[in-house]
Amino acid sequence: MIEIRRSEERGHANHGWLDSYHSFSFADYRDPRHVHFGPLRVINEDRIAGGQGFGTHGHRDMEIVTYVLDGALAHRDSMGNGSTIRPGDVQRMSAGTGVQHSEYNASQQDEAHLLQIWVIPQRTGDLPSYEEKRFVDADKRGRLRVVASPDGHDGSVTIHADASIYAALIDGAEQATLTLPAGRLAYVHVARGALTVNGEALHAGDAAKLSEVDSVTLEKGKDAEVLLFDLGPLNG
Repeated sequence: MIEIRRSEERGHANHGWLDSYHSFSFADYRDPRHVHFGPLRVINEDRIAGGQGFGTHGHRDMEIVTYVLDGALAHRDSMGNGSTIRPGDVQRMSAGTGVQHSEYNASQQDEAHLLQIWVIPQRTGDLPSYEEKRFVDADKRGRLRVVASPDGHDGSVTIHADASIYAALIDGAEQATLTLPAGRLAYVHVARGALTVNGEALHAGDAAKLSEVDSVTLEKGKDAEVLLFDLGPLNG
């Protein structure tokens, strides 16, 4: 089964300094049909104006992954971490028992464009932690590169959830397929460009929810950058 969600169907909030599209219910956007998919809870596509950002605020019991598409994002947190992430970087913050952090556009002039992803952890009450890794375009060209996983395999960041995240760049004749064991869910988010997912045409901002399928195939890309989520069911 495949369900397509078009870009324009997402929630939208424009705060001037922040232009954000919400794939799932978030902040003032509430849609009971789109609260989560398995443990995948949030995908926000954010465009942050130069010199602007999110002041210090708190999270707990959530796996937070940031994927930068353009520009740079400066991060500071109460664990003592401080870094600037750019396209190719994947940042993971496990909020656990509680963490405070801030995120600002690292440029005073250029817009930052990124995906903020939240995944529900398998358990609550862990100590907060932080990790980031870099994945160059060659790692993702014409293939699914795991960038986050429960065990950190193949150099991916470790998320404490029943979820793995793959990134791919698909263009022309390039094709990538992920095999799904029985009972797994898959979610595909097109960050930019266009391609087909199991034969369905998707464009930037579109998504596909897949269940009861044994594989997911990405092909017929036109400068596509894609995130594919391999998800277990949400328990509890």
